[in-house]
Amino acid sequence: MAVLFLSILLGCSNEQLDEQYNQKKKIKVQASELPDTNPNNGEHCVYTNLIAGQHHSAGSVTIDVAGSNLIVTYTTNEDWTLGTTHLSIGVCEEGWVPTTGSGNPQIGHFEFTEPYYESPHQVVYIIPITDIGDNYCFAAHAEVEGPTGGETAWAEGSEFSGNSWAMYSEFNLSSCNSPS
Repeated sequence: MAVLFLSILLGCSNEQLDEQYNQKKKIKVQASELPDTNPNNGEHCVYTNLIAGQHHSAGSVTIDVAGSNLIVTYTTNEDWTLGTTHLSIGVCEEGWVPTTGSGNPQIGHFEFTEPYYESPHQVVYIIPITDIGDNYCFAAHAEVEGPTGGETAWAEGSEFSGNSWAMYSEFNLSSCNSPS
């Protein structure tokens, strides 16, 4: 009787876990299904270089407002391709990004790792604006492959207080015009 009860209990748990996993899967979309990632007449709210291996411009990271969402787009130059990406974004204050005791960011703990859209040269995250404040910081990390081989890449900005070359940028949302 105990074996039967245990197998029923485990069977139900597996179904629930499978259902939760399916709800968390990345949404696979075509590029044509993406929201307008540049709704502000050709100007991005934020534009910064994507720096690979500390010395190579591998592309860019842009942020735009589309309705009530931020659209964060990693784009590589044709010589570079994107691998895994990590994004942390939040109100600029202590604790907006997970860091080690020495001040280095812990990319494995960044809250955004599953983009809305991805291709070899572009990754797009869609983040509700209600999740952040007016003055925010973001750290955009990527693994890239290019002419110099595999490299770590960061959106160009200020360096974290740790002993790595990891970077973050600050931005004021009120200076970005959202289309009506």
